Amino acid sequence: MKRTSPNPAFALAIDPTRPPPRLERAVYAIGNFDGVHRGHGAVIARTKALAGERGAPSAVLTFEPHPADYFAGRPVVFRLTPFAVKARDLQTLGLDGAVFLTFDAALAGLTAEEFVEQVLIERLAVDAVVVGWDFHFGKARSGTPDFLARAGERFGFHVEVIDKVEAREAGPAEVISSSAIRRALEQGDVEAAARALGREYAVVGVVAPGQRLGRTLGVPTANVELETTNRLAYGVYAVRVRAAGRTYGGVASFGVRPTADNGAPLLEAHLFDFDGDLYGQEIEVDFVARLREERKFASLDALKSEMARDMERARAALAARPFGDSRQII
Repeated sequence: MKRTSPNPAFALAIDPTRPPPRLERAVYAIGNFDGVHRGHGAVIARTKALAGERGAPSAVLTFEPHPADYFAGRPVVFRLTPFAVKARDLQTLGLDGAVFLTFDAALAGLTAEEFVEQVLIERLAVDAVVVGWDFHFGKARSGTPDFLARAGERFGFHVEVIDKVEAREAGPAEVISSSAIRRALEQGDVEAAARALGREYAVVGVVAPGQRLGRTLGVPTANVELETTNRLAYGVYAVRVRAAGRTYGGVASFGVRPTADNGAPLLEAHLFDFDGDLYGQEIEVDFVARLREERKFASLDALKSEMARDMERARAALAARPFGDSRQII
């Protein structure tokens, strides 16, 4: 899945009531696209190709919040790409635009037929749509790819369905899905997650003051509170951090700090060769490799010694995977 710099002409529309400018009669890929992973990439690639064949713009139709969060009445989904990250990642795929619809009671209450008529026809005037093999929509998820194909024949828009995409490493093939990526991250396997995502798993957050324990130990950190639904395995990771307009290698700990206080989960990232203040600034942390699990040490001195070894292991892991501008995993 080839990624480029964000397209400055990318059209982003939220809850449009009529076809957005530059997206009239567009070809749309439809789905949640959490993670914008390689499986999504197959749908998006076909959307772009079909748009080229039909002389139409290419776009994505997606939803916020995640439907599961809406039905639960609170955040419950371990999101791979919150709204801002998903919008940015979609811009790197060569699409002409994206439409985000607010998933609320009105949208959730539409039958499959009403979704086609009111959203696809009246609000977006689609020329064609591309969906994955497991796509469902409408009240009670009654709409299926077959239903959508029949609706396209009646209303005059083209429909294509993309088969499942599998990843094969040393073991058996596994279908690429957001759920499978979440399971990998819950086990700390950020490398498996990266193979499925097509890039390293990343989080974005604002640096907040901490207890300054890292500075006391000679390893100052940028501290970020992740979403409460984030279920990344606790541990120490080799990371790359985008901060202050540059990218730095580093080592990060995510967990509850059992040697210090067993507090709330916190991401603490130490940036190599950085000297400055990041408080209040937004940073992005890309996870390259898991170095070890989180564990309690007998003393702060023992923790400090292990942190020195962590930094050596992190530098070696980063050197083994040189940083590319595209962040693409081949």
